[in-house]
Order: sequence, then structure tokens, then C-alpha cells
Amino acid sequence: MNERRCPKCGSVYGDTARFCPRDGSMLVEVQARPAGPASAAPGASGGTAVRTPPSPKPGLDRASTLSGQVLDSRYQVQKKLGEGGMSYVYLAREVATGKDVAIKVLSPKLATDRSSVERLRREAGLAMRLEHPNVCRILRLGESEDGLIYLVMPFLKGELLSDREVKSGPMAVEVGVAVLQQVCAGLHHAHELQIVHRDLKPENIMLVAEDGGSERAVVMDFGLAKERRAEGQLAKLTATGIILGTPEFMSPEQIRGKQLDARSDIYALGIVAFEMFSGKLPFQGRNAQEMMIARLRGQPLKLRQLRADAPEPLEKALARAMESNPDNRYDTALDFAAALAGVGRGGGGGGGAGEGGFLSKIKEKLK
Repeated sequence: MNERRCPKCGSVYGDTARFCPRDGSMLVEVQARPAGPASAAPGASGGTAVRTPPSPKPGLDRASTLSGQVLDSRYQVQKKLGEGGMSYVYLAREVATGKDVAIKVLSPKLATDRSSVERLRREAGLAMRLEHPNVCRILRLGESEDGLIYLVMPFLKGELLSDREVKSGPMAVEVGVAVLQQVCAGLHHAHELQIVHRDLKPENIMLVAEDGGSERAVVMDFGLAKERRAEGQLAKLTATGIILGTPEFMSPEQIRGKQLDARSDIYALGIVAFEMFSGKLPFQGRNAQEMMIARLRGQPLKLRQLRADAPEPLEKALARAMESNPDNRYDTALDFAAALAGVGRGGGGGGGAGEGGFLSKIKEKLK
């Protein structure tokens, strides 16, 4: 019998549950372990019991306490940058070169799951093919002698778009359009390689400071990416317990579990853009479940309902990106970027390093 797990709080429920009653997160299917004396909390009964997690293998408890240590004889770990349900992220220095890198260490829960590790290896191989200034590539996938599995990426000095939104509120139209065009450029590069991000959100977009005071938008974390044409074995791996996407930004077809293509990322970027300019999400609900239902059944708010000074072409561009039917959206990220170029006076302005060259490439592509 299969079970379903909440990726946020870790609670495990029977296979008929769909959402966690504690926090509204969508549950993901996991393979149930054989029942045993320690498989349920004392006194628990029924299909909603929370299992006691197995003890990690020797050495894997280091995943959360690597600061100040040397990883795999190659990286001097400086400090922890953050952590989530699936990994811990550290700033480290490569011993051989002295270069700073970011290292994402897989959590012990996933590191002991063969299917999850297999999926990570495949997707890391995909992400290593990415080579674009608006995409953060993966430099290496490693495994230490004591079983730590980790990804090495360039260390980028900047600010997450999510943090910028909290600190500064809705973004100026010209600055925001320049950021979106750069994100479109990075996504288009990935889509050309048949890679779909699947989890685009403000937490996965970094604003990197450049010389001269400008900023470069970089799409982070292609850890949930998959080949657009991949089926069979890879499709099975997507159901091993890793949530595929963030509920607030998932496209209708992703909520329904259908095959995804570039247009799903365009939908997510439309929601990111709406929040960036208005400070609110275009679909309302008391929890993640209600917001997902709203995306399946309703229409998004109009941008100018929340921000009266937004140009009408910007409102129309975002509305098309968030069309429920993928056929009614932009076909490519470059199409979305070209529509944004028509916003205001050129759609650019401060903050868009190299924007002119990018727009000329769009025009050539669309001829």
C-alpha cells in the first residue's frame, strides 16, 4: 500500500488523502515501508498516523552541520546559506582553486532513497548542459566517502527576488520588465535544450549585482527540471516523494499531472510577474488547495485592479501568459519577452544590463 507525505511538515497519511490538513500543502506519494514496532507513534491508529523516520546512515547526520569542515577533501565549507525540505545550502571554497562555490547537500531522507538519488543524478546531468548568463548552472555532482550527495554551483552575490519583494514592495514597471526579459532569455535557453524548470518562483530568481550598478537576473535551481520528451522510467521517478513544483505557481496542467512543456514555465513566470508588480497573487484562496482550485476553475485578477498605474500592454501580456489553456499562451519565452518589450517606452530602463542586444536577438528570432 502506498502512502502520501506532506513535503513541508513530513506528516504521512493514507493513499486517499490529497492535502495536508495542517498546512494545506499538496501531498506527494511515497512507497510505504513495511509495518514494524517503530513504524507508528505510540498510541497512533488509523490511516493518518505519522511514522517515526528511520535513523540516518552513519555520516549522513553531517548534512546539516558542515560549517567549518572540509567536504570530500575538495571544499572548505564556510557557512550555511539556507535549508529546505530537500537540501542544505552552504558557501564553500574550492581548495584547489580558491574559488567560492555554493554547495547543495541532499538531505539524509532523500540520500537514502535510491529512486530520489537516481532522479537527482539524471537531472543534474541535464542542468550541467545549461550555459547562459541568466541561468545558474550545476558544475558538479559529487558523493563523499561517508555518503553525502551534493551539487556544486557558482556562488552568486546578489538578492533573491522574493527578498527584494519583501524589502521594497512592488517593483517599478521599467525595472521589473527588464528583470522579466532576462528571465525569459534564461528560460528560452533551457527550453531549447528540451528542459522545463517546473518550479519557477521568486525564491528561484537571483538578482546579481553587476559593475556599474545594474543587475542581472539569474534563474536558479533546475533541480526539478526534466526533459520535455522524457517518459517511461523518468516519469516513474517523479513520484518518489519529491513535490514537483510550488502550489502557488503551478500551471493548471501541472496540477492535473499532465505532460509539461515550455508554456508551463511561461504560466509560472506570469504569476511571478503579477506578484512582482502588485505584491499579491492573481488567484486568491485561504490555503494552497483553494488557490489551486481557483487556477483550475477561475480567472486571474487583472493587474490594474491592484495597480492602477500599470500600463495596459503589461496587463495584457501577463493575462496571456496566465491563460488556463496552454494553447492560448505565448508559444515561447521569447514571445513573452517580445510582448514585454512593447510596454511603456521600450519596456526597459534602469536595471537591464545588455537589454538592447537581447531585444535585437528577439527580433531576429521572430522574423
